Amino acid sequence: MTARQMKLGAFLWATGHHIAAWRHPKAHVTAGIDIDHYIQLARTAEAAKFDMVFCEDAAGLREANIDIASQTSRSIGFEPISLLSALAAQTSRIGLVSTASTSYNEPYGLARAFLSLDHLSGGRAGWNLVTSASPIEAANFGSTGLKPHADRYERAREFAEVVAGLWHGKLDEASRHAGQSFSVRDPLDLPRSPQGAPVMVQAGASEVGRDLAARTADVVFTAAQTFEEARAFYDDLKRRMAAYEREPDDIKIMPGVAPVVAETDAEAQEKYAELQELIPDDVGVALLSSYLSISDLWRYPIDGPLPQLPESEGMKSRQALVIEQSRRDNLSIRQLARHFAGARGHWRIVGTAAQIADELQARFEGGAADGFNVMPSYFPGELDAFATLVVPELQRRGLFRTDYEGRTLRDHLGLKRPA
Repeated sequence: MTARQMKLGAFLWATGHHIAAWRHPKAHVTAGIDIDHYIQLARTAEAAKFDMVFCEDAAGLREANIDIASQTSRSIGFEPISLLSALAAQTSRIGLVSTASTSYNEPYGLARAFLSLDHLSGGRAGWNLVTSASPIEAANFGSTGLKPHADRYERAREFAEVVAGLWHGKLDEASRHAGQSFSVRDPLDLPRSPQGAPVMVQAGASEVGRDLAARTADVVFTAAQTFEEARAFYDDLKRRMAAYEREPDDIKIMPGVAPVVAETDAEAQEKYAELQELIPDDVGVALLSSYLSISDLWRYPIDGPLPQLPESEGMKSRQALVIEQSRRDNLSIRQLARHFAGARGHWRIVGTAAQIADELQARFEGGAADGFNVMPSYFPGELDAFATLVVPELQRRGLFRTDYEGRTLRDHLGLKRPA
């Protein structure tokens, strides 16, 4: 038994995180616009005592080619703050976290929306800060193109500062914000959060992303294929916090994990193989192209190696992760695309509940994670399987709670209430 217990998030993604999840015979194909589906998922996660459910967002299509975009597991979906507001009324304990971009919002409106969600839910809200890396999104907001990576993060730094000031009651008539990108005159028309402030989440893993996380984040979502990568990221981010007078435990690092679990290893491997067979090559290559920020990957031989690529102005850390894996494992474009399509570069585990618990425990106790953002391959089946098979195994080992200890998301995560 151990006093330290891992944190778990349920990453909701319409039909599932596998790119071809919507083609699975047991997937709910119209999940993206079925509120009852999301209520079921949130209640399943809450019954299993997950810390939070998490909804990502992109203010645009996931792929410029509409024929390809329509063949992915997330081609339609609700705006996430609206969705989480509905889920707040249908749950009582589980945290509610959503992505919102600093590139296409303004601090005052975003701070007000998340603080409203926090009050509606009794202190269970969290904001996942992203800078947005898609030219498709940029084109929907009158932009001439994707802003340089450094410029997006400088705007994000000031954006987070303003939001935190509004949430913490630091902006009033005597202390207005007038900065490089934003000017805010008034305080919010809401009292402080039941948990002090909504939880601040971040997922950037570039150099400037890590510094921003060390300065502002309560939770960090990340992607790592190997234990060594996960441990290096964990150590680096915790070390950076001292520069901002923060303690290592002030941030919970939760890498993404895409489990495929079954009663036997053979059954789990069969489930995974069936999912992989559902991936059309053009869809897999298109997804890979978008994360690599290369528009003409289809021109290269699909059974040949990944070409040399210029550094991205989009998702720098994810591009580096994919390139590293392609070189390390000597993968062709087809092999890399099929592997990537299963979890978009996140860690994937296939096996029994005990095997998956072993892997999670090794990273948790080995100093590579404070918990995990669970990314089921398809919904509702794989979330059900994780909740009924893996969670009880983690509880048996003393690694995960058997009941909630508090009412707010900060309570679940063991985070301090902001002064």
